[in-house]
Parts: sequence; C-alpha cells; structure tokens
Amino acid sequence: MAIEKEALRKMILEGTIEVYGEKGVRFTMDDLARHLSMSKKTIYTVFREKNDLLLDLVDYMFDSIKRCERAILEDTSLSTLEKIRKLLGVIPDNYENVDFSQLSVLKDKYPTIYHRVQYRLEHDWEDTIRLLEQGMEEGVIRSFKIPILKLMLEASLEQFFQQDVLKKNRMTYQQGLGEVVEILVNGITVK
Repeated sequence: MAIEKEALRKMILEGTIEVYGEKGVRFTMDDLARHLSMSKKTIYTVFREKNDLLLDLVDYMFDSIKRCERAILEDTSLSTLEKIRKLLGVIPDNYENVDFSQLSVLKDKYPTIYHRVQYRLEHDWEDTIRLLEQGMEEGVIRSFKIPILKLMLEASLEQFFQQDVLKKNRMTYQQGLGEVVEILVNGITVK
C-alpha cells in the first residue's frame, strides 16, 4: 500500500511539473486532475490542498537537482572545472519547460512556498563549496571568497523569479542560468 501511495505521489508531482510548465503557478487542481486523467479526489488522498502539493513540489524539485549534482560530482570523466560549470548551472532535463520566472507569483499568493524556495536556494551548498575549494587547490580557478559567489548566484536566481528580465530577453530560465554561470566562471573580459 505504501509503495502504491508513493508511486501516486510521484505521478502527481511529475504531472504538477508539466501543468506548471503550461499554466504557471495559477494552475488549478482541476487542471492537474484533467492532465493526469484522474479525479481530484484521488489527488486529495495524497495532498490535502494545493498549498501542501506546492510545498512538496518544491522539495521534490530541489531533491531532483541534488540528485543531478551528485551525478556530476561522481562523474570521473569530468575535470574539476567542468564539474564546477555543470554544478553551478544544473537543471534536470524534465524542468526545461518550467517557467521559473512565474515563481514571483508565489511571493504574494503563496508566501510559505516562496520562503521554502528561498530556504532551499540558500542551503545545502556543502558539495559545491568543497568542489570550489578543490578547484582553488588545483589552480583551475582563482582564489576568491566563496560566500560572495554564493550570494551572487542566489541573488541572480532570486531576481529571475521576481523580474521579467528573462521574458524581456526571450530567454528560458536555463539559458539565463547558463549566462550567469558563464559570467561567474569566465568573467566579462575577452581572453
């Protein structure tokens, strides 16, 4: 029974990512039920309300990112610098169509969810910090204050959520993140 409920939970969360990609955070539980070809009642056996679903979704998505990060860190075919680039810009493939700029709606309509996103962005940097320190020790990146880089990346991501800069520049979240990583890793000088 627990396995069935966990499989249902995952199916609902994956479906939510797809519906969110189409409609943004304003999707309804009716939209989700229709997309999943199941009743709202079935969804409500797993999630009592949309707020609970969104809270779980935030953790589910960040946990997916963490799994991708682990795969990068364990990939022995990548150099330290390649790992740094990939790690700073990691987005799971199935999130490519998610419009993260719509997360700004969370701030007013779902502040609890917004704070969870902020918390997850700001925490669990240990592996990235270790990799950056390794890069400094190997001499593949220059020495710098890691908390400053962390703050710059967090601020960039948060601005993507709050501003229309990506839409105005016709960029996806993944393209914007890639640009930020390029600037952070390579700077803005011509070499």
